[in-house]
Amino acid sequence: MQQYKKVAFHTLGCKLNFSETSTIARFFEQGGYARVNMDDSPDIFVLNTCSVTDNADKKCKQIVRKIKKSNPDVFVAVIGCYAQLKPQEIIEIPGVNVVLGANDKFNIVDFVEKLDQDSKLATENDINEVNIFIPSYSAGDRTRTFLKVQDGCDYSCSFCTIPLARGKSRSNTIEQTLKVAHEVAQTGVKEVVLTGVNIGDFGKGNNETFLDLIIELDKIEGIHRYRISSIEPNLLNDEIIAFVAQSKKFVPHFHIPLQSGSPDILKAMRRRYKRELYAERVEKIKQLMPDCCIGVDVIVGFPGESDAHFKETQDFLIDLDISYLHVFTYSERDNTVAISIGDIVDKGKRAERSKILQSLSSKKRREFYKNNLDKVYDVLWEAEENDSYMYGFTSNYIKVKIPFNPLKINTIEKIKVTAIDKDGICIVECI
Repeated sequence: MQQYKKVAFHTLGCKLNFSETSTIARFFEQGGYARVNMDDSPDIFVLNTCSVTDNADKKCKQIVRKIKKSNPDVFVAVIGCYAQLKPQEIIEIPGVNVVLGANDKFNIVDFVEKLDQDSKLATENDINEVNIFIPSYSAGDRTRTFLKVQDGCDYSCSFCTIPLARGKSRSNTIEQTLKVAHEVAQTGVKEVVLTGVNIGDFGKGNNETFLDLIIELDKIEGIHRYRISSIEPNLLNDEIIAFVAQSKKFVPHFHIPLQSGSPDILKAMRRRYKRELYAERVEKIKQLMPDCCIGVDVIVGFPGESDAHFKETQDFLIDLDISYLHVFTYSERDNTVAISIGDIVDKGKRAERSKILQSLSSKKRREFYKNNLDKVYDVLWEAEENDSYMYGFTSNYIKVKIPFNPLKINTIEKIKVTAIDKDGICIVECI
């Protein structure tokens, strides 16, 4: 059996995947392995996959080919959502040695140590039996951490494979989550982003709620600010909004999935709210936090989405006081209800609709930035340097830049937003 020493990672998909990759990397490091970059001739390569769209599946194959081309002897392990959904498909990719499902991925070190270069193993986990919760947080970014507080989903949206890939909704207790948050506080990062599949469902089965959690997280010393990554509109209640509005640590920024502004399409998607409730949530946020940033997920080209349905979504979004959009083009996914609906939207039309909403997003973001000119905010400066500038985000998620100064990395500074440059990034005056 070969003795592996160096391990490299690549992560596709969401913030939750990044938090889990970091945790798995720490498991390797505790086992005596050195974490290296992909181009540093690793002995082991771990690919953490996403399967939200067909493109993510294709990306997985491309990355495996790339690493094997530059490093033919590398041992390749594939984990994540795609690995849970299609393990046999992945193990057929040339160069892949092991594919681990949702129950096995956190035991990857044990699997690697039992296998060798000639191995071809794909484990299949019954998703209905996946009930473990491994606390995770990302590391390596000097300024922020993605903290996993919840996993899985009990919803059955007709387009989504996530419940098939991640199982039922589950989380640790508040007490256990706080222990991990205290550990994060010792790393020196200034911002924690709360992540999960359906974080508003936190505490289900423990007689605890997401509101209970954020009230306790707010008390932890050493963490300067928290950001809520994404929360379903039906779980974002008035109490959560009111708490964030008065909190000194939870920032005024919400990302709320909409998916469609058409009542007919929302129903076909099996979403758990009506657009009127969505509008009420936005109105409540803006009432308590006028400068709050609100991001929106929207899907175009869902089966049966007519021109009239798309126009309903477009008009609804135009009227909403929101700050930006994440636009997803619908892609057919195996084992979903949506794939059997029929009335398929032409791919060219899907692309056209995506372009229209991307343009609307740019207008919304610029309008939001414009409304914040001459206002004072706290900015967390990041390590990235580009053309002698450094970047950061205000508490309400405005991207800003100043001439690069390494002494300011991972510091929070008061600034005034003074202008918007040609790239749509704000120029500021430090106070």
